[in-house]
Amino acid sequence: MNIINQVHPDARIGNNVSIGAFTCIYDNVEIGDNCEIGNNVTIFPGARIGEGVKIFPGAVIAGIPQDLKFHGEDTVAIIGNGTTIRECATVNRGTASRGYTRVGENCLIMAYTHIAHDCVIGNRVIISNATQLAGEVVVDDCAVIGGGSLVHQFCHLGKHIMLQGGALVNKDIPPFVKAAREPISFVGLNTVGMHRHGFSQERIQTISEIYRILYMSDLNVTNAVRQIRELIPESPTRDEILYFVENSQRGIIRSAF
Repeated sequence: MNIINQVHPDARIGNNVSIGAFTCIYDNVEIGDNCEIGNNVTIFPGARIGEGVKIFPGAVIAGIPQDLKFHGEDTVAIIGNGTTIRECATVNRGTASRGYTRVGENCLIMAYTHIAHDCVIGNRVIISNATQLAGEVVVDDCAVIGGGSLVHQFCHLGKHIMLQGGALVNKDIPPFVKAAREPISFVGLNTVGMHRHGFSQERIQTISEIYRILYMSDLNVTNAVRQIRELIPESPTRDEILYFVENSQRGIIRSAF
């Protein structure tokens, strides 16, 4: 890169993109229309940034993975439309494992957050200040992660969860729940979040009954799943929760009660 330029001539920059002073944008970068890139931002090769994205000063996008298994393979870091990346956040690109790291649309990634290689973040996710996501973490749509949380590699955080700040997460967190305490545990449903997203009372009641059986019946997970199938009528919501539980690779969090 010519050091007198902020932007590599081979970078593909959309229309109406503002770029702050002392920002470096390398080759093999794509930035969509109407983005705002602040001062002192570094955007490395492999960045794929959608439209209407805001990136605040000091952020680093598409840095190479902090993974000893990475050997320079051609991978990307994808930032979805309308997402905001706040100060000094870092989003590494993928490895050969998945080939990409993805942050979805309309997310808020707050200051000093780290999103490691091969993570997949859904849409409308809020990740609060100084949260650290290890490699290959999956966070589903509309999750809210409290500040200063540490999430172990390969963990899966379900849709519409609310995670306590400062949490140490080493298990999967099923959708629609609140998770808190130490060790991280089920402490109830994220009813406030569900109401905000327009869930019907009937749907919330179904979710409540499923988690009553899963966490409050003194059954192990296998028997609780069997009872849920027997007692709760089939529905997309029921099946979504059961699919998550039955396909958990790290095991789901336990109840705090």
